[in-house]
Amino acid sequence: MSKTFHLLLLTLFSVVLATSAKVSAQQDTSHQKTRIYVFEIFDEIAAPTWRITQKALKEAREIDADIVILHLNTYGGAVDAADSIRTAILNFPKPVWVFVDNNAASAGALISIACDSIYMRKGANIGAATVVNQNAEAMPDKYQSYMRSMMRSTAEAQGRDPLIAQCMVDPDMYVEGISDSGKVLTFTTSEAIANGFCEGQAESIDEVIAMNGITDFEIVKMELSTLDRIINFLINPLVSGLLVMLIIGGIYFELQTPGVGFPLAVAIIAALLFFAPHYLEGLTEHWEILVFLLGLVLLVLEIFVIPGFGVAGISGIILIITGLTLAVVANSGLSMPDGDYGPLVKSFAIVSFSMFFALILSFYISSKLARVSVFGQSMALQDEFDSSKGYIASEQTYHELIGKAGIAYTVLRPSGKIVIDDEQYDATAMVGYIEKNERVKVVGYENMQLIVRKE
Repeated sequence: MSKTFHLLLLTLFSVVLATSAKVSAQQDTSHQKTRIYVFEIFDEIAAPTWRITQKALKEAREIDADIVILHLNTYGGAVDAADSIRTAILNFPKPVWVFVDNNAASAGALISIACDSIYMRKGANIGAATVVNQNAEAMPDKYQSYMRSMMRSTAEAQGRDPLIAQCMVDPDMYVEGISDSGKVLTFTTSEAIANGFCEGQAESIDEVIAMNGITDFEIVKMELSTLDRIINFLINPLVSGLLVMLIIGGIYFELQTPGVGFPLAVAIIAALLFFAPHYLEGLTEHWEILVFLLGLVLLVLEIFVIPGFGVAGISGIILIITGLTLAVVANSGLSMPDGDYGPLVKSFAIVSFSMFFALILSFYISSKLARVSVFGQSMALQDEFDSSKGYIASEQTYHELIGKAGIAYTVLRPSGKIVIDDEQYDATAMVGYIEKNERVKVVGYENMQLIVRKE
C-alpha cells in the first residue's frame, strides 16, 4: 500500500513538472518574437517633439520593446529640444534606429547621429546643422561651438567620425575628400553610407527590419490621444507666446474697463491654457503659479490702492515674468539640470517679448478706441454724439469742464463714465479707483476723456 501511494505521488509530481516545463517553453517561444516600437517625428524639433520622444521611450520600456525605430522627416528646430532628445536616445538601454524619410537637417541630424543605426530613403539628406536664427542667419560662434561639441560627442558615442559630424556645423572644418569646399556638409544617402553615417538604404520601415534579418516580429506604433495632441499644441513656444499676450492684454483692458467682463475672461482662459498643459507635464509647480498670482495681486494693489507707481508695481511685474518664465522649463527651484540655462533664457525671451508686444498693441488699440464702449454693449464707434443722449464732443467744452465737479455714473477702475450738469462724459481716475455715485472733480482731459479725482 505504501509503495503504491509513493508511486502515485511520484507520477503526479512528474506530470506537474512536465506541464510546467511545457508552459515555460511556450512562454519562451512567444517571447522570442522581436517586439519593435515605432514613433514618428515629422515636425519642427521643439517642445512637442521632445514630449513625444519622452512618451515613446517610456511606452517602449513598459512593453519591453527589443528595438525602437524613429521615423524621422524634419528640417530641424530648437537646439535645446534636440539636445534633450539625443541625450534620451543615447541613454536608452535598447537599440534605437532611425529611418530618415527624406530629411534629417540641422537638429534632425543631431538626433539621427545619436541613434544606434541610421537608415535613409533614396534621395534623402542628412547634415546642415549650423545654428541659425529666425531669419536663417548663422548665430554667433558661441552657439556654433556648443553645437560642434554636441555633434562630435554624439558621433563618438555611436562610433562615427566626430570630425565629419563637426563638418555638418562648421564650414571652416577641413576633411580631405569629404569637406574641403568651405561649405557646411550635407550627405546624400549614398554619401552617408560611404562615410559610416548610414547603415543602409531603405524605402520603408518594413524594409529596414528585413535588412536586419528579422522575420518573426511584431510592431507597436505610438498612438497619440486627443489630449496628447491638445497638449502638444499648447506647449508650442509660438502658442505659449500668444497666450502670454492674451493674458497681459486681457488684464490691461480689464483695468481700463469698469466691471468684470470679457477682457478678464480672456485673461483667465489664456492663463489656464498656458499653465495647465505645463502643469500636467510636470514642468509647472504649485509655487510657480503662486508667484504669478502674487505678482498680479501686487500689480492690482499698486494701480488701485497705492498712489503712484513704486515697489509694489515693479515687484508685481517681476513676479509675473518670473512665474510665466519658470512655468515652461524643467527647473529645480531656481536652478537648471546640468547647469544648462539655455532653456531658461529662451523662455524669458519669449515671455518678455510677448508681454512687451502685448502692451504696445494694447496701448495702440486703446488709443484708437478712446470713444468706444470696449467689451461692453458695443464694439463700434458712435456715428453721432447727440447731446440729448448725454454726449458732448467739443474739445473746447472739455477744456471748460476743468475744475468742475460731478458724480461717478459708473465705477471708475480707472476708466468709466461721470455726469456733470446732467451730461455723461467718459472719464479716467487720476489715482486709484472711484466708486459709483462718488463726487469727483475734473483736473484735465486727454484723448477725449476727462481726468478726474475724488472731490
